[in-house]
Amino acid sequence: EMLLLNHPLDCPICDQAGECELQNFAYNHGLVETRYEEERRTFEKIDIGKYIQLHMTRCILCYRCVYTADQLTNKRVHGVLGRGEASEIGTYIQNVVENDFSGNVVDVCPVGALTDKTFRFKQRVWFTKPVYAHRNCGTCCGEVELWYRGEEVLRITARKNAYNEVPDGKFICNTCRFETKETAKWTIEGPAPIDRRSVVAANKYVKNTIKPKFLLQIAETYNPQVNDEIEKLVE
Repeated sequence: EMLLLNHPLDCPICDQAGECELQNFAYNHGLVETRYEEERRTFEKIDIGKYIQLHMTRCILCYRCVYTADQLTNKRVHGVLGRGEASEIGTYIQNVVENDFSGNVVDVCPVGALTDKTFRFKQRVWFTKPVYAHRNCGTCCGEVELWYRGEEVLRITARKNAYNEVPDGKFICNTCRFETKETAKWTIEGPAPIDRRSVVAANKYVKNTIKPKFLLQIAETYNPQVNDEIEKLVE
């Protein structure tokens, strides 16, 4: 409930929907509505790099992006600014996040605060097909997850383990992530496992609908023999 205190209801338009840790936690703990009635904090959207969009209003201040940047580069330019309720993730004097591994902050963000500009609003993740692939890369391990929609590679992410975390040594560079979205540049290994813990992937959001009995009446009127098959479809 504390994590959701200032979190907006952006799930219908958020790219993280379907693989959001906060969304899963809220469902597992049965949080349907909030008791908080005060004004929530809001921030303007910030461009912090060529490939990254920051939605600070969605941020839960987990600091994962800061810790990851400290591990991967010696030139971290973003961090936590302000104090208390005014704390926010940002860059000093509007610097941009530019290094070979900056895209990994998108992978470690548990909510939709840091999003991939090349994938924004293109497709829902549950309509895509994740595939493991690799390539020879002199900067990173070159082991990635390609997300397909038909024949098109919509996005590329680092591989995650069973705990939805990127293992040490498996972070990928921006070249592999953003600039090699052609299947011919990769060696395909096979389908990637789907995270069934997601409330969307597990089909938890089921709407109870009234069975259309009128279809049976129409079927009997034109052809009584199809009545049994229509009943099976309705069930």
